Amino acid sequence: MLVATAGSPPAQGNSAESERVEVSRLIPAPPEAIFAVLSDPKGHVDIDASGMLLDAEGTPVQRPGDRFVVHMDREALGDLPLGKYDVEVVITELVPDEEIAWTIETRGRRYGHIYGYRLTPAEGGTLVTSYCDWSQIEEKLKQRLTFPVVPRSALKATLGILERTVRRRAR
Repeated sequence: MLVATAGSPPAQGNSAESERVEVSRLIPAPPEAIFAVLSDPKGHVDIDASGMLLDAEGTPVQRPGDRFVVHMDREALGDLPLGKYDVEVVITELVPDEEIAWTIETRGRRYGHIYGYRLTPAEGGTLVTSYCDWSQIEEKLKQRLTFPVVPRSALKATLGILERTVRRRAR
């Protein structure tokens, strides 16, 4: 089962409804197996469908405030000539086996967009919802860049890769 939900773009300006995207997929695995991938920095690289995440350094996160480094390559999206750079992932929400969310910092600057996953037990496995919320980003940055940075199609694809990764780790 694949479900996608998102607000429609507003006629003028931005609204909170148009500044968040969510996609969901039923994954035939228990929440703890899925959360093990999502709380592991290398798990983020393993499931990335955008092509931007090259590698990660750090230990599995356990609480809000935990951090890890991700080596990025923005050339994968082909939208900005940023090349390779590092970001620090800062965990903003963490409830084991239920939800994990984070924002990113570069050179000490927090941009304010939030990525996350919600895990809901369901018949046949776990309904995993991936989301991106950019409603808290500064207005001048919203005008300079296109949001969401990671397109909806990549969020959907990441859920498929997440399922494959969970299956492989279970072997």
